[in-house]
Amino acid sequence: MIARKELQIDTKGRGTYDLSADVQQLVSASGIKTGMCHIFICHTSASLMLCENADPDVMRDLETFMSRITPDGDPAYTHTAEGPDDMSAHVRSILTHSDLNLPVSGGRCALGTWQGVFLWEHRHAPHSRRVIVTVQGD
Repeated sequence: MIARKELQIDTKGRGTYDLSADVQQLVSASGIKTGMCHIFICHTSASLMLCENADPDVMRDLETFMSRITPDGDPAYTHTAEGPDDMSAHVRSILTHSDLNLPVSGGRCALGTWQGVFLWEHRHAPHSRRVIVTVQGD
């Protein structure tokens, strides 16, 4: 059996957005008890991550790290058509993930105690992001 649903996530700009509850609800509604959940983001300036879901300092520290290795407005970038965060957002999405695969067990994604599924918006401006969730199994 296969179930597919598209989520629309409206971001408020750069930052992380917890998708865990939305994904778990879709998996539960699929009726699939055992299988795989594939999550895909249809964008090149935002990404997905499986990360700590308890301490917000983790997200701040990740942003600090990413800002150091992919600074906005770096004069080395030539692709700046949409502003100083344009190329850095693309680099960030390449260094992270555009998709995740999670096991489904007991009708839920088998996440660890402190794991959550997040959309990581890499642009400063608000965006509407499309995320496709596909659940396959029995």
